[in-house]
Amino acid sequence: MEEQLTLFELEKVKMQRQKVVNVASVPHRSPFRYPGGKTWLIPVIRKWMKQGLVPDELCEPFAGGGIVGLTAAFERLADSVFMIELDEEVAAVWEVLIHGDGEKFANEILSFNLTRENAWKILNKKNKTTEELAFSTILKNRIFHGGIITKGSGFIKNGENGKGIKSRWYPKTLKDRILAINHVKKRIRFKEGDAFEILEQKQNEKGTYFFIDPPYTKAGKRLYTYYEINHDKLFRLTAKLKGKFMLTYDDTSEIRGLADKYKLVYRTIPMKTTHHIQKNELIISDNFDWWD
Repeated sequence: MEEQLTLFELEKVKMQRQKVVNVASVPHRSPFRYPGGKTWLIPVIRKWMKQGLVPDELCEPFAGGGIVGLTAAFERLADSVFMIELDEEVAAVWEVLIHGDGEKFANEILSFNLTRENAWKILNKKNKTTEELAFSTILKNRIFHGGIITKGSGFIKNGENGKGIKSRWYPKTLKDRILAINHVKKRIRFKEGDAFEILEQKQNEKGTYFFIDPPYTKAGKRLYTYYEINHDKLFRLTAKLKGKFMLTYDDTSEIRGLADKYKLVYRTIPMKTTHHIQKNELIISDNFDWWD
């Protein structure tokens, strides 16, 4: 029956078969509540990464909450993981967790007495060390509305069951996640840097898989500090990669136009937002032989 359908109709059939992933069924490895995070996409990413031999490296040039890189490290989906992040606040967390004393950091979170007064002291401190900036970032991510740490965001007001800023502060859970990362960090390296530079440097690496999750065109300004990127350049660089890649984006006519311009194939996939609104996103890849 499918052979008689047009490509457009076939894509519709495949999209209808896709089900929204229940994120509760996916291990939550990241210490972040990351807006735009990809926990919901992990089952698809596993399929993508298992399409051939175990890759030499998984490169995540827009690391963010790092769920893809962490999953690859925990589940040995790649021999090594390389995470890159430009945002200095987010980068400070990964620097401490991957290259610093994660156990000390976890214990500081567990012992912190969370009050508005104590939180303000941490957030308003000048000339923070990397460790202090990392703690401040995790704190903001957990007590600010929606986990958004950009300028203009602020404290959770009511929160869950009227708990206010404590409603998303789970120190024991955070400690457990950080200690778990401590066990696999030998397979991860991190760099604070620019995704575009890394993609240019690594474009000829055939043994590297690239998971590319940039700030989206619609929501980026509201969610991220470094939301302005050259989307056309990103597509051009992605099209030159010799390794396998997955590029994720919001489903807009602009992005479909860029994919067509650089002759990149894509599929749509359903997801639910934090407000439980179902929408489609685009998965752009060098091939879809692995796609069910």
